[in-house]
Amino acid sequence: MATTAGPSRRRPTLAEVAARAGVSMTAASRVINNAPHVSRAKREAVEKAIRDLGYAPSRSARALATRKSGVIALAVSGDDPALFADPFFAHVIVGISAVLEETDLHLLLCLAASARSHARFKGLLGTRAVDGVLLVALRGDDPLVHIVERSGLPTVYGGRPLRGEPRWFVDADNHGGARKATDYLIGLGRTRVAVVTGLPDTEVSEARERGYRDAMAAAGLTPPAVAAGDFTVTGGAAAMTALLDARADLDAVFVANDNMAAGAMRVLRERGRRVPDDVAVVGFDDLEIATRTDPPLTTVHQPVRALGEEMARMLTALLSGQQPNPLILPTRLVVRESA
Repeated sequence: MATTAGPSRRRPTLAEVAARAGVSMTAASRVINNAPHVSRAKREAVEKAIRDLGYAPSRSARALATRKSGVIALAVSGDDPALFADPFFAHVIVGISAVLEETDLHLLLCLAASARSHARFKGLLGTRAVDGVLLVALRGDDPLVHIVERSGLPTVYGGRPLRGEPRWFVDADNHGGARKATDYLIGLGRTRVAVVTGLPDTEVSEARERGYRDAMAAAGLTPPAVAAGDFTVTGGAAAMTALLDARADLDAVFVANDNMAAGAMRVLRERGRRVPDDVAVVGFDDLEIATRTDPPLTTVHQPVRALGEEMARMLTALLSGQQPNPLILPTRLVVRESA
């Protein structure tokens, strides 16, 4: 005698959720997809109906209904492992992830430095496999800028490109922070203030150098020496060596990031120059390395994790139909023993 299996448990439908909540299917869908412009009462009613019915939309059904993939791309212009040894990027990524944890969005990391990787990234955007893009570490006339502009996808820049200003970006006040740092050194009575700049084809490096030069000009001082670094400890050491070879009498140096400042202080120590007695040093970023230098580093604090968080918030706002404004985060000077 054949046996008959009991009925399988059917998945609740969106229509049943809407009926239980007493709202339209459109309103129920907007709540489920976390869309804006839904009243609090309707949102609470739909959320209660979801709990009561045990409704759980499948990711594929949601993607079909909203024509969205549920994925955003974090595109980094580079594939050098040293890039990811810099805690700056770790803090940015942690900030992005913290905000995305509150959404249904997933993060895809794309490294794009070669022609092949650029072509792959272009193909990814062309298939609409991602809903939006976050861009960081741009250099010069970066191909990534042109790729995302042609894609038409919502894009938020972490820092601005070297040329032009995008519609949506989050940046730190690099110019203002560098000027504060240089003003502080001048206020200490230092008159031969040199500078170590960052990568020459980045907007962040140019902005920090402009801040330094503006402070020097306002004080009626001429920069005694300028050396380019590359945002690494090794690059800072090489730049500091060049500065001392050019002007052995310099009495202060503003360094465009903390990694380079650590390398610069090592060279000063090796050359018998005391910090801060002979040469005062100020960096930029206020990352962990600033507290581990000898002596601890006076530096400009920028809210690095907040930069990642605000990038993610801006992109999720764009994806929900809002039109957020660009954002420049404030910086502040943190005084320690190096100056």
